[in-house]
Amino acid sequence: MTNHPGAADGTLFATSDLHIGYQENRAIVEGLRPHGPRDWLIVAGDIGEIAADVEWALGVLAERFATVVWAPGNHELWTHPSDPVALRGVARYEHLVRICRGLGVHTPEDPYPLWHGEGGPVRIAPLFVGYDYTFLPPGTRTKAQALARAHESGVVCSDEYLLHPDPYPSREAWCRARVAATERRLAAEDPAVPTVLVNHYPLVRTPTDVLYYPEFAQWCGTTATADWHTRFRTAAVVYGHLHIPRSTRYDGVRFEEVSVGYPREWRRRGPDAPAGLTRILPERGAR
Repeated sequence: MTNHPGAADGTLFATSDLHIGYQENRAIVEGLRPHGPRDWLIVAGDIGEIAADVEWALGVLAERFATVVWAPGNHELWTHPSDPVALRGVARYEHLVRICRGLGVHTPEDPYPLWHGEGGPVRIAPLFVGYDYTFLPPGTRTKAQALARAHESGVVCSDEYLLHPDPYPSREAWCRARVAATERRLAAEDPAVPTVLVNHYPLVRTPTDVLYYPEFAQWCGTTATADWHTRFRTAAVVYGHLHIPRSTRYDGVRFEEVSVGYPREWRRRGPDAPAGLTRILPERGAR
């Protein structure tokens, strides 16, 4: 239990895109366990579409890890016809925040917790900023053109039918409001303490360049966050959504996509892929 890096002070792990509507993925959650009693876990969205499933998964993880930090994905915000919780938009998000608080899970609406383990102190900042169709696919200049291209190719995110922005008039209006509020909050934090920025979507456009279907990029973030990793003294950015788990660096800052993804995806990655935990701190290779 103590022979891995960071064990004495705990390890900061992360995961996302658990999609527990699939039984194989629910089994992954059942198998997620800390390496030691001080380990923390970041969950960067897309646990599932049903509110009760989100509550079950976070409850299981909160019982095992010393601290759990959650940022919402698009799937949690869906108003799915099979979910008895028919809340939409902001009301649904606030319902999920109440669930988290009841479980002792940190959300974007709570004070950012401070990690004191190896690699710290670092402030863990779960974000919820959404997307605004500014990650336009090549050859398009407007949201209308991008959506038309997506419909022509048959690559249309289900958000268009299930993610409602109520009471905002559009998803991009909701995104703009969240960006403004989050930016003010990050700017007010102590700049002497590094941050780990956690968002379901990548904060920069570049990770979407490898998408097999470039039309999907428009549902993957906002250009309004493009400089946050350099402005807010960032030790690492944690994200999911793309289902392309990897570690990259932009402007010298480490970006970790921690997605598990759908069973058909993680099966292609080999027998060790469903482990479900990515170490954020101490950084891999650090002494």
